[in-house]
Amino acid sequence: MFLIPVVVVITVISVVILLSGLRIAQEYERGVVFRLGRYNRLCGPGLYWIIPLAIERSVTIDIRTRTVSAEQQETITRDSVTVKLNAVLWYRIVDPVKSVIAVADAPKAVYQLALTSLRNIIGQHDLDEVLQERDKINELLRQSIVGSTTAWGIEIERFEMKDVELPEAMQEVMAMQAEAIREKRARIIKAEAEMEASEKLALAALKMMENPAALELRRFQMIAEVGAENNSTTVLMIPSDFVSLSKSLSDYLHERRAPRPPNEA
Repeated sequence: MFLIPVVVVITVISVVILLSGLRIAQEYERGVVFRLGRYNRLCGPGLYWIIPLAIERSVTIDIRTRTVSAEQQETITRDSVTVKLNAVLWYRIVDPVKSVIAVADAPKAVYQLALTSLRNIIGQHDLDEVLQERDKINELLRQSIVGSTTAWGIEIERFEMKDVELPEAMQEVMAMQAEAIREKRARIIKAEAEMEASEKLALAALKMMENPAALELRRFQMIAEVGAENNSTTVLMIPSDFVSLSKSLSDYLHERRAPRPPNEA
């Protein structure tokens, strides 16, 4: 009479034990299976089965790219300037087995390594390099942690500075420097423009000397421009011949007034 219930109980228990060994890994997950404490195999994605009753144990690993925002770090550059930095790290697990066996708490280890590398790299560069050569600094940051994370089965995709905060005194100094540079550029541009204008005016004067009628035409154009402004300016027209005549007369008088040599007296 008790045979059937015992068989049923044993069957139910066996089915429950077998079902307890079923595991499901999502498409972005992998299961690292250990048998009696030793690594056995890598399973997933999808449905897989492990030996229950603590004979086999599965550790699920997410292999998607993770984004970690590093907390603000206060460090000193090579030229002794104190700066505060924020950075962002992107990484993903490419070898789930190593990420479980080679390191304990892989995300925390990567985060602490990133913070240390950030402080070390910034301390090896001047402030100007940190501000102006961000791409170079970001690549150095990534390369500085690639060696250690490769042994952990982790791939560093990007490691970049997000924000650089400077002391107020340094900001004022940099603002003064930028203003001085802008003023210098403005003066250089103005001087170059004046030089180019003088060269053009010299060429125009040579052209007018070759053709005196051009000077008269330019004079008429100037009178037209002055008259278009509807003002009370009085313009006196003096032909260029009078200018030439006055110059010749001045030269003649100068020659007459010049002292004669003693032998001609």
